[in-house]
Amino acid sequence: MIQGNIFLIGFMGTGKSTVSKELKKMLSMECMEMDDMIVERQGMPISDIFEKYGEDYFRDIESGLLVELKEKNKVIVSCGGGVVLRRENIGHMKDSGRVVLLSATPQTVYDRVKNTTSRPVLNGNMNVGYIGELMEKRREKYEKAADIVIVTDGKSTKEVCREIVDALEK
Repeated sequence: MIQGNIFLIGFMGTGKSTVSKELKKMLSMECMEMDDMIVERQGMPISDIFEKYGEDYFRDIESGLLVELKEKNKVIVSCGGGVVLRRENIGHMKDSGRVVLLSATPQTVYDRVKNTTSRPVLNGNMNVGYIGELMEKRREKYEKAADIVIVTDGKSTKEVCREIVDALEK
């Protein structure tokens, strides 16, 4: 039996949103998409929040939302790609659940996000090399935050979810 919340972390394009929706079905748990919640509350897309107020402002909202989520139980939370950039966020997640890192190669990430314009961190830098550099800068933080690591390259969503459930039940 899975206790507490499940926080899906990882670089953009590793499958957090897709996996969270499938996990919701498999586990009959509530599912929350942090970025969508922020967009709804702020009344503007994340790219506009970054442009108008800056990244620090966005990260403040993200941290506040994690504090709120500590009051929840048995919720799957798909986190924004940069949630691990603040150490306190990792503490907030670990206080109320398990942290699952979804990983993928820079090429896989590029293939998944190349046709989107809603990734402010990649705007003007949509290429495998830049994605790889940014992933490497964040890798240590992701790995330190993770209770479980799941590689998503070349796997179906159901395969990834089954691996997560198996790991959580151990």
